[in-house]
Amino acid sequence: MTGTETAPDELFTYEFFQDPQSFQAALRAEAPARPVVTPNGFRVWLVTRYEEAKAVLADPTVQKNSAGMNAVSAKNRTVEGEGRPFADELNQHMLAMDPPDHTRLRRLVTKAFTARRIEQMRPRIEEITAELLAKLTAGDQVDLLDVFAFPLPITVISELLGVDDEDREAFRRNSNTIISSAGPEEVGAAGRWMVGYFMKLVADKRANPGDDLLSALIETSEDSDRFSEQELVSMAFLLLIAGHETTVNLIGNGVLALLTNPEQLARLKADPSLMPGAVEEFLRFRSPVNMSTFRFTTEPVVVGDVTIPAESLVLVGLGSANRDEDRFEHADQLDITRPVGGHLAFGHGIHYCLGAPLARLEGEIAFRGLLAAFPDLKLAVEPSELQWRISVLVHGLEKLPVIL
Repeated sequence: MTGTETAPDELFTYEFFQDPQSFQAALRAEAPARPVVTPNGFRVWLVTRYEEAKAVLADPTVQKNSAGMNAVSAKNRTVEGEGRPFADELNQHMLAMDPPDHTRLRRLVTKAFTARRIEQMRPRIEEITAELLAKLTAGDQVDLLDVFAFPLPITVISELLGVDDEDREAFRRNSNTIISSAGPEEVGAAGRWMVGYFMKLVADKRANPGDDLLSALIETSEDSDRFSEQELVSMAFLLLIAGHETTVNLIGNGVLALLTNPEQLARLKADPSLMPGAVEEFLRFRSPVNMSTFRFTTEPVVVGDVTIPAESLVLVGLGSANRDEDRFEHADQLDITRPVGGHLAFGHGIHYCLGAPLARLEGEIAFRGLLAAFPDLKLAVEPSELQWRISVLVHGLEKLPVIL
């Protein structure tokens, strides 16, 4: 079947954002993919089952380049207005490209963002974690996102890129807007702020290079296979957004998962060697990235017994795939001893997250430090009182009130 005989559903309600797992379970039971409408008015096909999600993520006929995306987005828009308010300025990065351009950019970034550079960051990440925790006092009630989950990764990625301390709150505000379901005017304004900031930052780093990743990217681009100025700005934007959003939600979602599963928390405190596997389970259980970024089909794509037509927009439900019972036994249960591997929290295929090792490293250090400093950590409110962010892309809390 094509599924086109079914009118697109407006899936993305407030109720969906507060409990996507329940809605996604129903979608998986119904079909491997179905048409829906996004909050900003795009008709898209949502892929919800694990095997089909993995296949679509690796399918070369399902693409991401900006030119094609603009054309397909225009064809699938249900309301008047500009669909991609900052596409040209901030979409010249590898996540918005297909081979061979993607291959070239990823190779250039990999030259600078090496495993060795990431591992060398371990002492500094441990230091930042200790500094943040030292400011807190046992017994206090705090928003853990505000005092710990956000400042840790934004400090790490800001230092990695050479971003000044005083600009980090503005980055938080603007990045939240960009990945939210806000209107095009708000998203466009946030995007323009990012463009202006990174154009200035790239110029400053070119004139005064330092021991940071952005300076290394500029140096890497001095050979014949170089970044353009627009590509440098776009890559800096991508690295900043991706470099903190995933980790903020990994920490917040993981802490909530532990506090609402006390037997798992006790098990982890009793055996800290379980931490690497626990981080993988947090990533699977409440995926920080709920949906992939947009893709589009260049020809009809068969997804199970559904055919997605050519020139359709596609979202891959990473969080849904990670709760698929056909792939993960007792998928709705948190199990920090679950065999590691296979989840799609960082994607799959050529667009697999380049920063996954850094996010894992930050997650392990953050959870070890937090549980060691505050072993009696508990929620300050009932879980039902917590609010989740209104965002198609990410799955993260607005606040996480805890008693240390």
